[in-house]
Amino acid sequence: MKKSRRKIAVLSGGPSPEHDVSLASGRNVAANLNPEKYEAEEFVISKTGEWPIEPAELKKRFELAFIAMHGPYGEDGTVQSILDAAHVPYAGSGAMTSALGMNKWLSLRLFQDAGLLIPPTIHISRHEWFKDRKGIAQKISSYLKEPWVIKPNASGSSVGVKILKEKKELNQALELALKDSKEIIVQEFIGGRELTCGVIDSGIPNSTFALPPTEIIAAGSPFFDYKAKYDPATMEITPAPLPDSYTQAVKRAALLAHKTIGCSGFSRTDFILGKNRKLYVLEINTIPGMTENSLLPKAAQAVGISFPKLLEIFIEGSLLK
Repeated sequence: MKKSRRKIAVLSGGPSPEHDVSLASGRNVAANLNPEKYEAEEFVISKTGEWPIEPAELKKRFELAFIAMHGPYGEDGTVQSILDAAHVPYAGSGAMTSALGMNKWLSLRLFQDAGLLIPPTIHISRHEWFKDRKGIAQKISSYLKEPWVIKPNASGSSVGVKILKEKKELNQALELALKDSKEIIVQEFIGGRELTCGVIDSGIPNSTFALPPTEIIAAGSPFFDYKAKYDPATMEITPAPLPDSYTQAVKRAALLAHKTIGCSGFSRTDFILGKNRKLYVLEINTIPGMTENSLLPKAAQAVGISFPKLLEIFIEGSLLK
């Protein structure tokens, strides 16, 4: 007797600056699910957060939701909480882990407590800035070496990231950043080689393992910003051309980051290998891109795991939990 196919709901879109990238991830996931094992249906959540199907209906019709959403709403625990409330199983990390991963300040503090190295970082809220602009600017100048990196505390794809080289531009840059974001972080810019490393697991104890690291050489930008991510001239080299000791160090750090905040299924952690030969964690992505050109699927391909097989690992592993 032929086994019936599992019904999978692929969720994409949402009210995020990464809406369009999410659509590409969702299409690619649905197109690459093994048709002999899975029956996929795509659902696009609008830019205003409207669902084309009630979450409770997903529970009746599908065995699992695959969240192919990036940035706020999709990756910060919001969708995960909605699905939890409707008792809909889904692939990937839970709501709390997702919220932690999206919050750069909190996750960086946890990584540091776990023994990983992070760039010197200061957190600033909009309220703090409007209350004491002079004191905060002085704190940054005193504690962080120039140049500085200003980032939204909760965003993805390097949206809103700015490198600041001139002290005279600091106040204006902070003012602008805090008009767009309620919280930001300011870090010392660490020059060096940009690396990223994916981690996957199959849902059973001790199955977590790191994929080969990738080195990213951004085109036309001082770092791997939003523009460079989608510039065809940007180079992504997998496996990264590193001495084996550094490759293993990156893998260990990615595994530790994944486990520290309790990721499930998959994650991808970004690093800088500084000119001082030290490895710094920049951030973790709990829902890495799943497009044809995304980094985690390419790293899996480098060790012989095709994209359909990778999706199968995620789905079957999630259903084991």
